[in-house]
Amino acid sequence: MNANSSEATPGPERTTPGAAAAPGRIVLLTTSHRVAPGLLSWPAWQALHAADQVLCADGAHPQLPYLREAGITVGEESPTAQELVDACAGGRTVVVVATGEGEPALTDGLARLAGTGRLSMPELELLPASYDLPGARLLDLVQVMDRIRAECPWSSQQTHKGLAKYGIEEAYELVEAIEEGDRDELREELGDVLLQVVFHARIAEEDLDAPFSIDDVAGGIVAKLIHRHPHVFGDATATTPEEVKEHWLRTKAVEKQRSSITEGIPLGQPGLALAAKLASRARTAGLDIPLPPVEGIGYDLLALAVRAEAEGVDPEAALRAAARAYRDAIRETEG
Repeated sequence: MNANSSEATPGPERTTPGAAAAPGRIVLLTTSHRVAPGLLSWPAWQALHAADQVLCADGAHPQLPYLREAGITVGEESPTAQELVDACAGGRTVVVVATGEGEPALTDGLARLAGTGRLSMPELELLPASYDLPGARLLDLVQVMDRIRAECPWSSQQTHKGLAKYGIEEAYELVEAIEEGDRDELREELGDVLLQVVFHARIAEEDLDAPFSIDDVAGGIVAKLIHRHPHVFGDATATTPEEVKEHWLRTKAVEKQRSSITEGIPLGQPGLALAAKLASRARTAGLDIPLPPVEGIGYDLLALAVRAEAEGVDPEAALRAAARAYRDAIRETEG
């Protein structure tokens, strides 16, 4: 063996006992772009302040101004896996503020180094510094809709009136998914209905006389829900669904101040649903309204809808169920 053979031999022999005993630590700090920059968890701030070195490959990362304001020195560097391991030598801790999808190239490189078995690898910790709250992906939807409205030739020309038919179609498709019991279809159709809401709200922002945004829409329904649920958010009590409905109708009546119980019923809805809604309003108000003593298919259907509502049956759903059974019978005959 020549004098240079020990230097040329790679592997564990090159690692000193001290380095093996103190390989250091790498903390990969991930953040959500849906959370306001600077709103990091307490463990994240502790790790940042205690680190020997903090690195971030993206000089435009939204967290950097807030980290520096907190007195943390951040190096705008993109080290290789080997360089990062070397930076941890002697038991040092290096925090990497992740960009994009969490630095997959870096973590893959560290995995390859560890797989060689030739290095005493630093401890690797994935530390989520901020978390998405429920509903956070709605922010993505708003941002996507903003871009589509600005850049898509078709979407940029749409109006509330032009989109109205799609709202009706999507609502029907949602009901069909519910009645069919298809969970995947239900999720997709809920998304399509949600798109209609966000699309209309985005268009409304451009109105010169009375603009409003998706936040105004959400704020309005939040206020309405809180006001109409005094048994949840207030001092009222309700232990049965019937009591809840009573609270809802009472507060709604005060809000609307309607002169007739028929106000607010959209006449453009399907006929059976319209008839059932009118019957429901009359029954809830304690009114005994006799059916018109006129014969004909329309009045026969009206009588059936009123009867269904009184028995707690949705006439539209009942007719759709019967129609599906009729469709199946047709198909069997054809087959």
